[in-house]
Amino acid sequence: MDNSRFHILIVEDDREIREGVEIYLKNQGYVVFQAANGKEGLDVIKKEEIHLAIVDIMMPVMDGVSMLMKLRAMDYEFPVLMLSAKSEEVDKIMGLNMGADDYITKPFTPLELLARVNSHLRRYSKYLSAVNNEAGNDHIYTIGGLELNEDTVEVSVDGEPVKLTPMEFKIVQLLIKNPGRVFSADEIYERIWNEKAVNTDTIMVHVRNIREKIEIDPKNPKYLKVVWGVGYKIDKQ
Repeated sequence: MDNSRFHILIVEDDREIREGVEIYLKNQGYVVFQAANGKEGLDVIKKEEIHLAIVDIMMPVMDGVSMLMKLRAMDYEFPVLMLSAKSEEVDKIMGLNMGADDYITKPFTPLELLARVNSHLRRYSKYLSAVNNEAGNDHIYTIGGLELNEDTVEVSVDGEPVKLTPMEFKIVQLLIKNPGRVFSADEIYERIWNEKAVNTDTIMVHVRNIREKIEIDPKNPKYLKVVWGVGYKIDKQ
């Protein structure tokens, strides 16, 4: 993977952390931009093509969760990794609910951060390739009124398009291609993140977000179901 074609934005009010992360990423060949708060981060996003953002939760002027909400509302779909202190568990879950793809708890090691960045950019690169693929022979999977098109990277319910994040799309893709099969949170994480499961609570949050988008009544789901104590599945219909 040619890292020089990827632009990463670091949004962090602690200058030492911000510049330290920039050094690690530049050493890997990435193009790096900096911002000291969410407002500055949004300004960079409007001017530059960004492929991944690393965003601290607690910042002055505009915090990370507020920035995340705004950029998702503007239809930016690149992966966002939230930085959080251990005491910010509620903010962490809120960030995932608002469209974050992952989070890293401070203090973190450079190797942990780079592994997460590399993993998310690999998936995002594949996602962009699929979006830009104009070849025919669409691969379409349908369960009842739920339809997923692999080649156009689109999901619809009863003919109405549903806007999913790249991570949400991958989860639906895994489940709809294996109807009736129950996947544990660990297995979903390992198949999609391509690494040993460490943050399976992110799966729970992503599943909840998917249900809000594809189900008429998320509390009584028709498609994406929980098998308590085991995992998740999309039923055959």
